[in-house]
Amino acid sequence: MRNRAAVIADRLGAWFEKAKRDLPWRKTKDPYAIWLSEVMLQQTRVATVLEYYPRFLERFPTVKALAEADTEEVLGAWSGLGYYRRARALQLGAREIVARYGGKVPEDAAELRTVPGIGPYTAGAIASIAFGKREPLVDGNVARVFARLFGLDFDVRSSRGQKELWKLAAELVPEKNPGRHNEALMELGATVCLPGEPKCAQCPLREDCVAAATGRQKELPVMAKKTAPPVVPMAALLASRGDELLLAQRGPTGLFAKMWEPPMVEASDEPQQALQASFGKLRKLRELGEVRHVLTHRELQVRVLTAEVDAALPEPRPPYVRLEWVSPDALSTRGISTLARKIMRLAP
Repeated sequence: MRNRAAVIADRLGAWFEKAKRDLPWRKTKDPYAIWLSEVMLQQTRVATVLEYYPRFLERFPTVKALAEADTEEVLGAWSGLGYYRRARALQLGAREIVARYGGKVPEDAAELRTVPGIGPYTAGAIASIAFGKREPLVDGNVARVFARLFGLDFDVRSSRGQKELWKLAAELVPEKNPGRHNEALMELGATVCLPGEPKCAQCPLREDCVAAATGRQKELPVMAKKTAPPVVPMAALLASRGDELLLAQRGPTGLFAKMWEPPMVEASDEPQQALQASFGKLRKLRELGEVRHVLTHRELQVRVLTAEVDAALPEPRPPYVRLEWVSPDALSTRGISTLARKIMRLAP
């Protein structure tokens, strides 16, 4: 395996130097900047991250700046990027690093894994890319590359699969340039060893690839089918007063914590009655349309209604802690979820 690992590392490194995309987080060894990029790239397209990354880094240029910022300000800067738990975890981790390490990101992967929000993958990325440590990493792209390269027949998402993949990654990562090696693996999965139609002719590892040799590219990786998430019917109130929108802020815990949105309630039967029961007397209720939004473990089916609302707003009910009329200029300072933006696009 050692000789094969050296061959793979050499071919992969040479290919990466020629084929790698010009991305801003590849131009720094700042562990905080690398950490931020890895968090943003989780479940988000590179094109979207390229828009948010420089703005966020300019606003919160250091671990200390992020740790000391108001959480609502952080969520506002993250607004539209989705998966807001990442932003909250990132700030929680920054505060821990300030408290325990004086704001200096630790170099050791084992220490990094003790920081809230930093798991094995992110710890491996920071340690190898920022500090040159010989640490492995496995994400979805790397799992796909390994499954095809070695002809792995087990479910890569299973506990056994994850254990084997991390073992392979540890054996393959070289002493020299481990960060470049890890980035190259991820780049190969993102640009060449694609899920549907891999570009085998462009792959630097095609001569060593079991899947390419046996025509099994579309069969691998093996992944158990996910069950469809349950559908949760909701009703949202999209009310306006002049150019202001009625928005509600969620509490500090739970789904979309501290985010702002048009107020919503679960509505398994009649959405109008559900909204009336939660938000007081509403006049001229009418339906504007429907929005669907898939979360990790559920799909929200939101019927959006508009109505006339009394100037004196009712007391907010859980999960909300505040109800406010918000002007267009103030929207940019609020953390607004992707779901909320979908709903707001239906405004008449």
